[in-house]
Amino acid sequence: MGFTAVIFDFGGVITASPFEAFNRLEDERGLPRDFIRRVNATDPDTNAWAKFERSEIDPATFDSLFAEEARALGHDLEGSAVLAVLAGAVRPAMVRALDRLKDAGFRLGCITNNVPAGHGAGMARSDDARDEMEQIFARFEEVIESSKAGVRKPDPRIYQMMLDRLGTAAGECVYLDDLGINCKPAAQLGMHAIKVTSGEQALADLGAVLDIPLA
Repeated sequence: MGFTAVIFDFGGVITASPFEAFNRLEDERGLPRDFIRRVNATDPDTNAWAKFERSEIDPATFDSLFAEEARALGHDLEGSAVLAVLAGAVRPAMVRALDRLKDAGFRLGCITNNVPAGHGAGMARSDDARDEMEQIFARFEEVIESSKAGVRKPDPRIYQMMLDRLGTAAGECVYLDDLGINCKPAAQLGMHAIKVTSGEQALADLGAVLDIPLA
């Protein structure tokens, strides 16, 4: 069966990884490297981050709960500071690839774990950034946001939601994500999963799978 659809994660794929921004914040605050990731990896299904991505709490509650979790791990950091740096810089080459794929007849979907903060699915922090994000998201046939769906990756249900919306079989889809834990359920459903470590690597691997020049 040939591939007919490509499903993208957003942060860390279409945009630069938010982990880069987290590291800069950690450096500014004198925190250990990857401390924010450590907080978010503790009780990953029930912590403040998971609850916020499912819209179970509001920004003020996230701010206080995240701060409590950070203090429990030995450091002070408010959740609002993390949200302020969350939106990553757009990778222009990835946007050009979306247009190339669309012109070639591939259907495009996006599954993004996001939070109900900032503007829209890309969590933009300014009007100009919001407009840019809206133009990017308009390229996708379907977009599923965890904060609206009430379910987040790596829950297999969110991947099945996308398959149902596109009306495609898993074997017809390529899935890209910067987190291996999020690639695994896609692969288990039958998608061809690509773990993204850089924009260049993602385009090279996707182009090879689809036999179309993207890099």
